[in-house]
Amino acid sequence: MGLVWGASFLFMKVALTGVSFGQVAWTRILLGAITLGIIALATRARLPRNPKIWLHFTVIAITYCVIPYTLFAWSEQYISSSLASILNAVTPIMTALMATLLFRVEKLSAGQVLGVAVGILGVVIIVAPWQAGALIGNWQGQLACIGAVASYGFSFGYLKKFLAPYRVPSITAAFMYIGIAGVIMLLLTPVIAWQSVDLDIWVVLSLAALGAFGTGIVYIWNMNVLAAWGPTATSSVTYITPVVGVILGVLLLSETLGFNEPLGAVIVFVGILLTQKRIRLSRRPA
Repeated sequence: MGLVWGASFLFMKVALTGVSFGQVAWTRILLGAITLGIIALATRARLPRNPKIWLHFTVIAITYCVIPYTLFAWSEQYISSSLASILNAVTPIMTALMATLLFRVEKLSAGQVLGVAVGILGVVIIVAPWQAGALIGNWQGQLACIGAVASYGFSFGYLKKFLAPYRVPSITAAFMYIGIAGVIMLLLTPVIAWQSVDLDIWVVLSLAALGAFGTGIVYIWNMNVLAAWGPTATSSVTYITPVVGVILGVLLLSETLGFNEPLGAVIVFVGILLTQKRIRLSRRPA
């Protein structure tokens, strides 16, 4: 999972050399929907009949797929794939904020509040607003990434509050929200995907990998790991993804990082450890 999701930022960067950012998101979601549709048919997954469930999954399709995938693809026109993968690691911090402040499905302890604050400090260091030209250079790309992870955080909180009680099977759930997102992207084709393309073998392979693996098969892996290990252990992929993204960006795309970006990433990881209660302020007996 860490390898595939980490490599997704590389795939987006390569794909952007031949297609638009809208076409990247469009292709990614449609190929993911087709892949999961085949898996759902093979496993004979049953779709729910309750219209409320379909409405909730439509919200998830927009906030968990359409918006963040489009924002990440747009952002990589202005920033490196390495930096995008680092900012993606802020997702657990955003999730904690949304689950607590917006949906009120969780309560943060003092240590978790400190973790959120530390995570925000890490983001500020990554963005580096003090650098000359930061607010007119790659600032808009970084802001798009933050918007994408905020959308992820909203989705996780929404899932827990509105969809968890229905206990929809994992394969069915993944196919529903990515499938609905595919329908939305088809409807938006004249707006976001009706441009000329300049395809070569690397662009095609990147789009195929981004869709079939990064938005399709990897979700099945995620469900299997979630069932076997539980959510806390599964969330460790958060630490793997940016490492893979940075290594691939530096080695294959010759991207460079300033001192502030890895430093900010380490601070964000400390914040994540605090919000996930892997680091505790006090050692009280259970």
